[in-house]
Parts: sequence; C-alpha cells; structure tokens
Amino acid sequence: MRKGYIQVYTGNSKGKTTAALGLALRAAGAGLKVFIAQFIKKRRCSEHKALDRFKDLITIKQYGTGFLKGKRPAKSEIEAAQKGFEEVKNIISSKTYDMVVLDEINVAIHHKLLNVEDIVDLLNSRPPNTEIVLTGRYADEKIIEMADLVTEMKEIKHYYKKGVKARRGIEH
Repeated sequence: MRKGYIQVYTGNSKGKTTAALGLALRAAGAGLKVFIAQFIKKRRCSEHKALDRFKDLITIKQYGTGFLKGKRPAKSEIEAAQKGFEEVKNIISSKTYDMVVLDEINVAIHHKLLNVEDIVDLLNSRPPNTEIVLTGRYADEKIIEMADLVTEMKEIKHYYKKGVKARRGIEH
C-alpha cells in the first residue's frame, strides 16, 4: 500500500468487528498481510476457524480475559491488555503487516485498560503505509479526530431484545 489510513468502527450496535474482519478478508484477497489483535475477548469463535484458512496472510491473537460487562477491570485484565499493546507496538514497527486491526481497543481505552495517549502515540508513529483499524464502542474523541474514516454503528432494531440468544455462525 502506498498510504495507510486510520479507520474506526464504533457505536452501540452489532457489526464493528464484522466490518473489520470483512476488511481483513478483502486485504488478504489482495495479497496483503493482516494482523488482528483482539483486546478484551478470549473466546474462539467461528471467525477464528474461518481465518485459520488464511493463516499465511492473516494472524489473529487475543489479549483479553473476557467481556467486562460494566464491572471494574481486574488487574489480570489490565495486564493482558497492556501485554497485548506492547506486542502490537512491536508488530506495527516491524512493518511485517500491511494492516493491523485493533479489535475492541476502544473498549479497552474506555475501561482504562489502556491509556488513550499511548494509542495516539502509536498511531502517530506507525509506518506511513500501514492501515490501522480500531473497533469497539466508546471511541475516544482523540481517536476519532485522528482517524481518516469513522463509521458509527447505530442500533435501530435488534432481535436480542426479543430474547434471541447469540447464534453460532452469526453472532459467534
């Protein structure tokens, strides 16, 4: 890529990670190398099995202990996110990947697992041809301001409110 941009997928509705994974798949289809860092999450889902088929171009790694669900983060959650962030900094500076997806990093910032200033510094120091995608609710205004593309997912209607549980292959 000649120039990498900063993309943000945020908002209170479903689809942020799905959009980023679709973008990663498109990049791999064009022969680009992608690294996906999943903050907060720790469970392997159907998308992991699908992405395993592209392991020559897409690497995915989780740096979380599970969803926070409004509680104060435990020390282990903070340590997992910070360890992941240190690894991601090295991955980005290595110039090995054309695209780096920081899945749920906005949530990690919001819950103080990571410092927004550290993320801003990382974005400012990234190689100019590396695309960075940040997902998760609660995108910080500093991140939004830096981004070249921001999409907000807004829930209009969701079958979850009718009692439909997460379905294999659709939500997980």
